[in-house]
Amino acid sequence: MKPFTYERATDAAEASAAAAKPGVKFIAGGTNLLDLMKLEIETPTRLIDISRLPLADIADTQPGGLRIGAMVSNTELAADKRVRDRYPLLASALLHGASGQLRNMATTGGNLLQRTRCPYFYDTSKPCNKRRPGSGCAALAGLNRMHAILGASDACIAVHPSDKAVALAALDAEVEVQTPTGRARKLSISALHRLPGDEPHRDTTLQRGELITAIVLPPPPPGRQIYRKVRDRHSYAFALVSVAAVLEREGDRITQARIAMGGVAHKPWRALEAEQVLTGKPLTAESFEAAGSEAVSGARGYGENDFKIALARRTVARTLADAARA
Repeated sequence: MKPFTYERATDAAEASAAAAKPGVKFIAGGTNLLDLMKLEIETPTRLIDISRLPLADIADTQPGGLRIGAMVSNTELAADKRVRDRYPLLASALLHGASGQLRNMATTGGNLLQRTRCPYFYDTSKPCNKRRPGSGCAALAGLNRMHAILGASDACIAVHPSDKAVALAALDAEVEVQTPTGRARKLSISALHRLPGDEPHRDTTLQRGELITAIVLPPPPPGRQIYRKVRDRHSYAFALVSVAAVLEREGDRITQARIAMGGVAHKPWRALEAEQVLTGKPLTAESFEAAGSEAVSGARGYGENDFKIALARRTVARTLADAARA
C-alpha cells in the first residue's frame, strides 16, 4: 500500500470540494477500497473519511417513500421495518449480499460505488482496461464464466457486483449527490451506472468530487416484489444471474411489470423490453417464458459464460412465476 494522508470530514459540501482535486478519495466502510489499495489498484494520495457525516438516517418522505442516508449500513437498512414491509425486494437483495460482517460495515452509498470483482481487474500482472486504459481485456479470451452477456464491449466484459443496486433499479430509486460547487443534484439509479463502451475505467457518471448523500425511494409499487439470486454457493458469493421483479396483476392479467437483472452487465440491467412484453398478457408460463426470452435478446457469451444466456432466461421466467403466485 502506498502512503497517503487522512482527514475526517465534518461537512458534506466541504468534503466534496476537497475531493475535486486529483488523487483524493472518499472512504466510509472501506470494504472495497482498502482491498484495492493493498493491491495498489487504487492509489489515492489523500483519504477523506466521510463515515461521521450526519447521513445515517432513514426518513419517510411526504409522497410515501423513503430517504436513505448514504451512511446507513446494509445491515441497518435490511432490518428497518419500513423497508421490510414496503420494499421486501430491497431487504431480500441486501440479505443475499456479502456476509453479516461485511453488511455491518458496508454503507448505502459505498455499495453502489464498489468496483467489479473481475479476477483480471484484481490481477495486476494481466491487462485490464478498467485498471489501465488501453492495455486490453484479458477476460475476452480468458476465464470469463462470471462475466457479462449484455451491454459489454470489446474493451470490457466485467459485471457490476452489487445486489442492492439491482433492487434499486427495479424500484426506480434516485440518488442525491453533493457537487464540489456546493449544489445538489439528483439522478436515477439507471443513470448513475454506465456501460463500458470504450471507457470501462469509468464505472459511473459521477464527476470528480461528487458525493452520494442519499438514496430516495418512491412510494412502493403495487404488486408482489421478488428477488432471486443464482450463485455457486448459498452464501458469500456473487451472482451468476440475479433478478429483481415486481408484478402487478388484475384478475388473471398482468397490468405492469418491472424487471432488473444482475450478474449480466457492467451495470444493473433494466429489461424494459421484457416489461413491455408482459403488459396486458395473461398470467401463464408462456407469458413469463416470452419475457425471459426478450430479457436476453441480443445477449452474447464469450465461451465459458455462454450458459448464462439460458440461465438468465429461465431465472427471469421463474421469478415472474413466483411473483404471480401472490
